[in-house]
Amino acid sequence: MLVLSRRIGESIVIGDDVTVTVLEVRGDVVRVGIDAPRSVAVHRAELLEQIGESNRDAASPADSAVDQLKGALLGRRGGLDLPRADRPGRGGDAGPSSQP
Repeated sequence: MLVLSRRIGESIVIGDDVTVTVLEVRGDVVRVGIDAPRSVAVHRAELLEQIGESNRDAASPADSAVDQLKGALLGRRGGLDLPRADRPGRGGDAGPSSQP
């Protein structure tokens, strides 16, 4: 880790287009301003950890949720496997406009 000392109003430039400026020092709190392009993600470290945790939780749903989704999909697939003429309210033959 690179450690630098800066005073209020002084900046650090990272790469070609990110500038971090010390705005205020009050007790043990330092306010910084970050000038970066929109394409550069800027997060507080603790929030980045929470986002990662949340993404891991979302990627690993509970077994009960997987079972519920599986049941719903199997039920839906059963309905879609019916031949077109057997679907209620469809009337069987699609008519002459759909003939090749």
